[in-house]
Amino acid sequence: MRSTFFQVVCSGKDYIGSACCGSAHKVKVTASSEAKNQTIVAWDRLAKKYDDLFSRSRIGIQRAAVWEVLADTFRPGDQILELNCGTGENALFLVLYGISVVACDGSERMIQTARHRMQALAPDAQIQFELLRTKHLSKLRPGALFDGALANFSGMNCVADLNKAARDLASLVTMGAPVLVCLSTRFCLSETLWFLLHARVGMAFRRSSAIATVKVGDFAVKVHYPTLKEVRKSFSPAFLMRSCLGIGVAVPPSYLEPIFRKYPRVLGLLRLVDRGISRLPLFRTIGDHMLLHFERAER
Repeated sequence: MRSTFFQVVCSGKDYIGSACCGSAHKVKVTASSEAKNQTIVAWDRLAKKYDDLFSRSRIGIQRAAVWEVLADTFRPGDQILELNCGTGENALFLVLYGISVVACDGSERMIQTARHRMQALAPDAQIQFELLRTKHLSKLRPGALFDGALANFSGMNCVADLNKAARDLASLVTMGAPVLVCLSTRFCLSETLWFLLHARVGMAFRRSSAIATVKVGDFAVKVHYPTLKEVRKSFSPAFLMRSCLGIGVAVPPSYLEPIFRKYPRVLGLLRLVDRGISRLPLFRTIGDHMLLHFERAER
C-alpha cells in the first residue's frame, strides 16, 4: 500500500517478493474485515522506519527510475492526486517541479509522518495530505478534477477491486490526463532466480498464484498480482494505456539490500542494464514492478 509498498525488510529470513516475508501459506486470516484492519495497522507500525528500509537504500534507485518518468509526464502548475502516498517522498519530489499534490493514504501514522516531513523540509509546499483509503476514493472532494494521478510502488496491489478503483479515479481526473500506476508484477525474474538458487521453489513462484497473504511484521496483508492484460482491462474503457516500463528488471528487490550494498558498482551496472531493456516487451513485465502510463479517454 505504499511507495515501494512491498519493498519492506522484516525480521526473519523469508521474504515475499518486494514485500516482507514469512511463509505465505501459513498466515491465518480469520475474516476479511480483520485482514483489512491488519493492513492498516501493519503500515501504521512501519511508518517511522519505512524511509530507512527503502527510500534511502541503495536499491531505492528503483524510485529514481520512476521519478524520471514523473518529471517527464507532469508539468509545472498541475494539480496531481497521489494514492497510497506513504511518507510523502513522491509528493515532496513533485513540488520541486512546481506541481501541487493532494496525497492520500489509509495509514494515519504514514500521513502524520508525511506531514511532519513536509513541515520540516518544505513548509510552504503546495501539498495536502488526506487520510483516505483507495477503496473510499469516491468520497474525495465531490466534483474535484485533477490534472493527473499517481499510484506508486504497489499501492494498487493491495486493492481487491481494481475495476472500482479505476472507475473512481476516472471521475477525478480531466480528459486526457496522465495517470501513472506502478504495480508489483506477477513474475519477477531476479526474485525467482534468487530463491531457486537457495532451493526455495515455493517462494520462487509465490507470485504466480495471483493472490498471496503475506506477513508485514506481525500482521497479515493480502496482495494481488494482476497481469498487464488484467490491469489494462480494469482501466478500460475510461483509460488508454500509452506505455509500460519495467522497474527493477535487473536491479533486485530491496529486501536484498543487505547483500548488494557491498557491491555499489554492480548495482550501478544493473541500473544501466535496466535502462536498456526496461521498455522491451519481453522484459517490461518481468521486473520487480511495472510502471503503466494511462491516459484518461474521452467519455
